[in-house]
Amino acid sequence: MPGQRRDLGTVQRWMQAVITHPGGVRAGMAASEARREMAVGPDEVESVVTRSRALSGLDRLEIYARAYFARLLECLRAEFPVLARAMGEDLFDEFAVGYLERYPSRTYTLNRLGADFARYLAETRPPDEDWPDLLIDLATLEWAVAEVFDGPGVEGQALLEVGGLTAIPVERWAEARLVPVPCLRVLALGHPVRAYYTALRDGKEAMPPDRSDSYMALTRRDYVVRIHHLAPPEYVLLNALLDGQPIGSAVGLVAESADPELDHLADDLRVWFGNWAAAGFFRAVEVP
Repeated sequence: MPGQRRDLGTVQRWMQAVITHPGGVRAGMAASEARREMAVGPDEVESVVTRSRALSGLDRLEIYARAYFARLLECLRAEFPVLARAMGEDLFDEFAVGYLERYPSRTYTLNRLGADFARYLAETRPPDEDWPDLLIDLATLEWAVAEVFDGPGVEGQALLEVGGLTAIPVERWAEARLVPVPCLRVLALGHPVRAYYTALRDGKEAMPPDRSDSYMALTRRDYVVRIHHLAPPEYVLLNALLDGQPIGSAVGLVAESADPELDHLADDLRVWFGNWAAAGFFRAVEVP
């Protein structure tokens, strides 16, 4: 091993596999990803990473590994500042470390680092406790806000207005499809976390909300993420339209779920479509 010449790319890939392994440097050396590049164990590491006057080669690798995970923790805190405030920094960091072990970063960008954090909280929630569900909802909303803000938008583009909807012949409405803007998301949560999220984001004190079903839509206008409350049947309709269903089929789903409110459905539809057009939820309508 000593004196053996190695390709620089091989060494770089080996070091990346070792220092980014969630189990630590020693576990990283034993993992298949590193051993595919070089079969080097802890006792042989100084054939790759030389020691310094004060530190062994293994010590030097561990410094890089600690710095790497410290940076990932910093990124998660930046992605979920509201959740971190709600949980408390120590508890947040505890969950974040566990998350990075189960869902290590696998892409060249850190933009997707927190994509599975709400899922991890759900997977590790204590049984017979209600408070974690609030945190899961808060994490879901906070990630959706970040995703809408960082994703593609429609700034400077023409959007569908009410006039574009009323221009559709009545006999063609059922088969028409609405084309949503790429930054539109809908959420169905178990807690009304919008006001709680906004208060904590603004540095204010807020009481955690009680459990109650909550529906909302998120979109971006002029580089500002806007959160819109949705009535339950409005959520059913909007979610169906986002799935690509024609207007007739989507309205049919609402009619099945509206029950006592069915008498007011026609009026509700006019209000909803008008609000969606004003908020810029759709960019076109397609009539086959």
